[in-house]
Amino acid sequence: MMESKKIIWKVDAAHSEFTFKVKHMMISTMGGEFGKFDVTAETKGNDFTDADIQVEVEVDSIVTKNSDRDAHLKSDDFFNAEKHPLITFKSKSFDGETLVGDLTIRDVTLEVSLDVEFNGIAVDPYGQTKAGFELTGAINRKEFGLKWNAVTEAGNVVVSDKVKLEVNVQLVKQA
Repeated sequence: MMESKKIIWKVDAAHSEFTFKVKHMMISTMGGEFGKFDVTAETKGNDFTDADIQVEVEVDSIVTKNSDRDAHLKSDDFFNAEKHPLITFKSKSFDGETLVGDLTIRDVTLEVSLDVEFNGIAVDPYGQTKAGFELTGAINRKEFGLKWNAVTEAGNVVVSDKVKLEVNVQLVKQA
């Protein structure tokens, strides 16, 4: 039996996004995204099952449509972008529906599971083979050392502990 050839896939950043959402004052949901990131997947042929996936996200690229909030998120109250410039993810397993791996934020590494919808493989007008994925999941930000919070006069916390992750990724097969 012939072994499948290893294929490298790289992110198409123009067609990908790393977004997050949190409850604000427990009455509304606010979101943001990271504008700079790198994703590499190593697969056996076009099958992504048990692919080796590595992700690096630049903390300093966080955008929430509010420059004061962005600066606060980059500070030591949250990500401490100066001391911890990258958020990383390294896969452990992928069964086609659930991606499990080690997520590192600040200096804390925890195993997380993400639900994955594989949208298929297509060839674009330029002859590039691309694969598309939608990933969703949630983490507890305090487990990663993102502990800042405040309480309003009415007793509502300003930022929820739960952070919803929504990642849309298009990968390009490398020649």
